[in-house]
Amino acid sequence: MGVRVDKFVWCVRLAKTRSIATEMVKKGKVRVNDEGIKPAKEIKGGDVISITKHNAVFKYRVKELLDKRVGAKLVDNHIQDITSPVELEKFKTYQEAQRTYRNYGTGKPSKKDRRDLEDYLTWD
Repeated sequence: MGVRVDKFVWCVRLAKTRSIATEMVKKGKVRVNDEGIKPAKEIKGGDVISITKHNAVFKYRVKELLDKRVGAKLVDNHIQDITSPVELEKFKTYQEAQRTYRNYGTGKPSKKDRRDLEDYLTWD
């Protein structure tokens, strides 16, 4: 007996919605035992799920199958995080780079910022 990989990814909260999980699998961001798969692929206990987020690959070993979404506290009963520290460091570096690129929450430049920028770029 197995469970569809897209449904399992959603059930253990690795994706926010089931449609996002399906899309991740279709785009090749989710692999099972280092093989490319389709959303309907059934997984079994002991399989290793690899999920690519930006530049890092997160790996999880399936402990126990389930067919209904579980609470965040119960996720550890169903998957085991086996991601290497190197991959975690790559992801943290990516997140830090995104924060320094533009301060989070500042949005687009204001009208005054845009005018100041135009004045600076067009001075004679």
